Formats: sequence, structure tokens, C-alpha cells
Amino acid sequence: MAVRLGRDYFEGLYAADPDPWRFKTSEYEREKYSRTVAALEGRRFARGLEVGCSIGVLTRRLAGSCDALLAVDVSERAVAAARERLGGLPGVRVEERSLPEDMPDGPFDLVVCSEVLYYWDAALLTEALDGLGPRMDPGGSLLAVHWRPPTETYPLQGEEVHDLLRRRPEFELGFSEVNEHYLLERFDRPA
Repeated sequence: MAVRLGRDYFEGLYAADPDPWRFKTSEYEREKYSRTVAALEGRRFARGLEVGCSIGVLTRRLAGSCDALLAVDVSERAVAAARERLGGLPGVRVEERSLPEDMPDGPFDLVVCSEVLYYWDAALLTEALDGLGPRMDPGGSLLAVHWRPPTETYPLQGEEVHDLLRRRPEFELGFSEVNEHYLLERFDRPA
């Protein structure tokens, strides 16, 4: 049986605090989001997917690089907050989905996974990547950023997630930035 931090875990977090990671106010998050968007190197994307959008703070920044952006999260509370934050933003849609079971239809030329893939164990992450691969356009990119220091809460560590991504044959590493707090990498699908 696959191991994950699921809907109940996140609903509990958002019930206790509507912004449990301080996405709206943290200088660390602002800087990380700036670096995340910079890793796109000014490219424009026709259709993006943000996995685990939380309350939509990064989503707003990603929207400037996408003609259409689908942001998904497993938490009903997070989705409601993201919809409120992003309401009226052209081309942005927010949906409650549990991935990989409820994977949206592609194609996508950008997939962003910011501090989310380590909520699954290796088997479930592999299943998700197997599902995402066919939904990604040739020439598209998967952008992943994950916390580096050890954690006892998540099924995987950030370094383990990126090791698995680097081994995927459908991707080539297009960008990599490592600092003491996070690992930010862009994996490109050859055109």
C-alpha cells in the first residue's frame, strides 16, 4: 500500500491555521518564489499545471508565465483560499484533486511541483510521474523545488525526490540550484 500525507493531514493543518507555512508573509518564501520563477528563464507556456497550489501565493506569480494555468490541491480549505486569492485572474483555474488518482488531462508544457512531491512515498511518486509524462508536451518542463534539511514527517526527503527525478529517462536536467534550505531544478522534455 502506498504511503502519503493525504487530505485529512492537510485539512487539519489548514483548519488550525489558514496559512500554515506563512506563504503570504515569509521572506524565505518570497525569495524562493522569485528564484522558482527565474528558473523558467523568461519562457512563456501555453498550459501549466501547479501540483499542490496551497493558498495560491506561488500560483499568482506563475500565472504571469502561462496563457492558462491549472492549480490543484488536495485540501478543500486550501482550494477555497486559492480561489479567493486568484479570482478574476485571467487563464487561472483552481481545482480540488487528489493526485495521482485524479490526474488532469494534458497536454501541459509546464508542471510545477513546489514542496509537494515528498508527501508521497517512492512508489506513489513513480506512479504520479508515470501519469504526468504522457500529459507533458515535448519541449515542456517540470519544475521541482523541495526542502533539503531532514524531516521525520514526510515519506521522502527532498534529496530523494530529486534523485528519482534525475533518473527519469524522459527528462533532461535543464537548471539546478542548490542552497542550504532547498533544491530547485527544472527538468526538460526533449522536443
